[in-house]
Amino acid sequence: MKKLHVVAGLLAALMMAVAAGCGGGSKDASKEQKVLKVGTEPTFAPFEFQEKDSKEFAGFDMDLARALGKKMGMKVEIQNMGFDALIPALNSGNIDMVAAGMSITDERKKAVTFSDPYYTSGLTIVVTKDNNEIKSLKDLEGKKIAVQIGTTGADKAAKVPGAKVTSFNTNAEVFLELENKGVDAVIIDKPVAAYYMTKEGKDKDKMVGETMDAESYGFAFKKDSKLAADVNKALAELKKDGEYDKIYTKWFGKAPAAK
Repeated sequence: MKKLHVVAGLLAALMMAVAAGCGGGSKDASKEQKVLKVGTEPTFAPFEFQEKDSKEFAGFDMDLARALGKKMGMKVEIQNMGFDALIPALNSGNIDMVAAGMSITDERKKAVTFSDPYYTSGLTIVVTKDNNEIKSLKDLEGKKIAVQIGTTGADKAAKVPGAKVTSFNTNAEVFLELENKGVDAVIIDKPVAAYYMTKEGKDKDKMVGETMDAESYGFAFKKDSKLAADVNKALAELKKDGEYDKIYTKWFGKAPAAK
């Protein structure tokens, strides 16, 4: 009898535990925060980069992505990968969103869905300070140009007659090749060049010529993803409540021009 009482007691306790577990699990699941997996290529300061001796991702895109996640009630997880791997990772479902200073182009629109534009950029030419020969895009004809693989700068360089274009995985490699005299010039996003020269290339390089091909950056999503609409709504709210301006001013020194 004693043994039966013990078994009965254990069964009752087990049933109570299962019931409590089911109820508790349901409650926890309802409170569980959804994760927004963001892919980036962190060598594109001031948009995305890692400070020296730091594992944290910093930059305008990173702060804006975190603010969007907070606005949508989602936990943001940032993943580091090569720029040319971002769209494949997106379409394979390994990430939910790309935040990597990605220009909105007709070609990319065939593969992904973009958010509303969040930044307007353009391309510039960078040469070493002792180079007085190159002053415009036409002067690059027949010259050696360094670019980052998969960027609009690479597309622009490919159209320069007679130019020998060398592609690199990161912007750091692009500028290093310029300073080592391996190429005559770099074609790159203007805000990236400007930021680089305030940090590393101040006494080494200079921007020349007019800003080329004004272009808008957007966050990218899997084709026809409904997440794009949620991000657009959150982005509009950030602009309305002033948070976007705060983040913009932090990285570019002043608020964006009113439209």
